[in-house]
Amino acid sequence: MSSRAREDQSPVDDVTFVTIHGHRRAFVKRGRGPVLLLLHGLGCDHRTWDPVIDSLAEHFTVIAPDLLGHGQSEKPRADYSVGGYANGMRDLLTVLNVDKATVVGHSFGGGVAMQFAYQFPERTERLMLVATGGLGPEVTPAIRAITTPGFHQAMGVLTLPGVRHVNGTALRALSHSGLSHLRDLDEVADIYDSFRDPQARAAIRHVVRAVVDWRGQIVTMADRAYLTEAMPMAVVWGRDDMVIPVSHAARASQLAPKARVEVMERCGHFPHKDHPEAFVDIVLDWARTTQPAVYSRAKWRALLRAGAAAATQPYGGPLAPAREAAGA
Repeated sequence: MSSRAREDQSPVDDVTFVTIHGHRRAFVKRGRGPVLLLLHGLGCDHRTWDPVIDSLAEHFTVIAPDLLGHGQSEKPRADYSVGGYANGMRDLLTVLNVDKATVVGHSFGGGVAMQFAYQFPERTERLMLVATGGLGPEVTPAIRAITTPGFHQAMGVLTLPGVRHVNGTALRALSHSGLSHLRDLDEVADIYDSFRDPQARAAIRHVVRAVVDWRGQIVTMADRAYLTEAMPMAVVWGRDDMVIPVSHAARASQLAPKARVEVMERCGHFPHKDHPEAFVDIVLDWARTTQPAVYSRAKWRALLRAGAAAATQPYGGPLAPAREAAGA
C-alpha cells in the first residue's frame, strides 16, 4: 500500500485534504499547543464539533477529521472496522508530524478512540469518551435497522428530494418541541440528509455492520478496560441520551474506576452541542488536573499479564454512580 500523502487546502473554508493510501481525507486543524484529536460519531463529520472547536483551539492544537466514509472524506470500498479507523488516525497524525495526542471520541468515534488508545498507547496522552459506543450492547433500534436487508434501497427512496425535504423539516421541527427525548432529531435530520449519497449509505452500512448486529453492539472495551489505568480517562454523557443509554456512563465507572465520569443534565446524545461551554470547561479542567500518559512498555506488560485477574466481566455486576454535571 502506498504511504504517499499530499495536503491540499480547500479554498472555501479551513478544511484541508490529505491523500493517504490513495484515499482523500478531510480534516480541520486549528489553534496551538498540545494536540487534541476530535473524532465524530456515525454519519456525522467534523462540523459536529463547531460549537466547541474555537474555544478548545485557544488551548490546544485541535485536529478534527472527517472519518473515511463520512463528510468530505472519500467513501471507498474499504476497511470500516474500528481497528481500520484507528490505523487511519495513526497515519493522519503521522503525516501531520504529530507524535502524541489527547483523543476525544463521540459515539462511534468513542469506539475508534478506545481502539486507538489500545493499539497505540505510546501515542495516546489522554482518552475522553463522549456518549460512546463500546460500553454495552444497548443502542437505539434506528442504528440496528441499518444492518437489515433492504436498508440501502429503502433509504434511496426516502432520500428522494421531495421526501427528504418533508421528512427533514419534520425532524427539525420536532427537535424544537421541548420534549427531552426528541432533542437530538436535528442531528438525526443532518445524518438522514447525508444518506442521499449512495456512497455514504454504503459506507455507513459497512461501519455499522462491523460493530452492531440485530442484538445491539458487538464491540466492547469491557475486557480491556483495565488497560486505562495507564492513561487519564474521562467519560461524558447526556442524561437524556436516547441513542446510547446514560446507564453506560455508570458502567464506565465500574469498568474503569479511576476514570472521571460526568453526566450532564438537560442534555442528549450530543453534550458538546447541547451545552458547549460546560463541555469545554470539563475538557479544560480534566486536562489541567491530569498529566499526559507516558508510555512504559514494562507497565503495559504488567497490566496485560495481570489482565486475566483484573478484567471485569462484560455487562455484569452492580453499576457505580456517575458524577453529576449540571448543563449550562
